[in-house]
Amino acid sequence: TQKSEVAKKAVEAGAHIVNDVGGLRNDNMISVVSEMNVPVIMMHMQGTPENMQKNPQYGDVVEDIKEWLEERINAAEKAGIKRSNIIVDPGIGFGKNLKHNLKLLQNISIFHSLGFPIMLGTSRKRFIKDISGINDSKERLGGTISSSLCAMMQGIQILRVHDVNEVNQSIKVFKSLKF
Repeated sequence: TQKSEVAKKAVEAGAHIVNDVGGLRNDNMISVVSEMNVPVIMMHMQGTPENMQKNPQYGDVVEDIKEWLEERINAAEKAGIKRSNIIVDPGIGFGKNLKHNLKLLQNISIFHSLGFPIMLGTSRKRFIKDISGINDSKERLGGTISSSLCAMMQGIQILRVHDVNEVNQSIKVFKSLKF
């Protein structure tokens, strides 16, 4: 959510983490998360959900997002959010075209230099359709698995997926075959 009231009610109802697709920029979210003292995922998104896919532009998508995350990390710490509560997410598909998403995935390990756990959500994303031609999002498991394994090979600690059992099975098999 990007709404502080939703985040607050969710934590009061038992949620243990806030996943803010707005990177703690909206609706006093940064103060609310700081007060609740819970882990937060700060995701990059260029624009808003209404306009994010209308011709997204970057100088260097990897470096631009890394700098943006650094700024948001600094703002979070200044607001009193503990370093141990911060998780970053480069925001695959949120204000990014196919070229941007592929460059991010190919260079995702660069974000380790920020010093925080990284979450990545590639599950059923449009870039899989753009590559495979499969339009039905429920039929994108193969792309989800391959992008998740690619991310895992680059040290990504947290994967956000829809098909938990299938991705978990693929990771277990992959790890047992890895030499």
